[in-house]
Amino acid sequence: MERSAVNPVTWSVELGFNQGELVSGHSRTLYLSGQTATNKDGGPEHPGDMAAQLELSLDNVEAVLAEAGMSLSDLVRLNVYTTDVDLLLQHYGVLAGRLGAAGAAPASTMLGVTRLAFPGLMVELEGTAVA
Repeated sequence: MERSAVNPVTWSVELGFNQGELVSGHSRTLYLSGQTATNKDGGPEHPGDMAAQLELSLDNVEAVLAEAGMSLSDLVRLNVYTTDVDLLLQHYGVLAGRLGAAGAAPASTMLGVTRLAFPGLMVELEGTAVA
């Protein structure tokens, strides 16, 4: 698989994401459903704690990726939904740090939403990975 960052402007690179990801020669694509701060039984965890919800959401993303024989470094697209953009930006380092440690800078979108599937959830991560 060959992967190339597409950045006609470079401000996003400092924030840990590329404007685009050009992928060719891949053999597998995984579309990840939104992953939230839920436990193995689907119950919400860490009410009111954005940093902890980001960590658990990322853990759940990594679990889906691992089940498919992939890792965070295979993410080419990551959509971030949050009920509080300002609070998420205060804790964005949690997300950027994990992605950076994996060598990942997926094309990303962040959206503020009124609510997520379960009350108390503040962040949801949805992505696409290729290998």
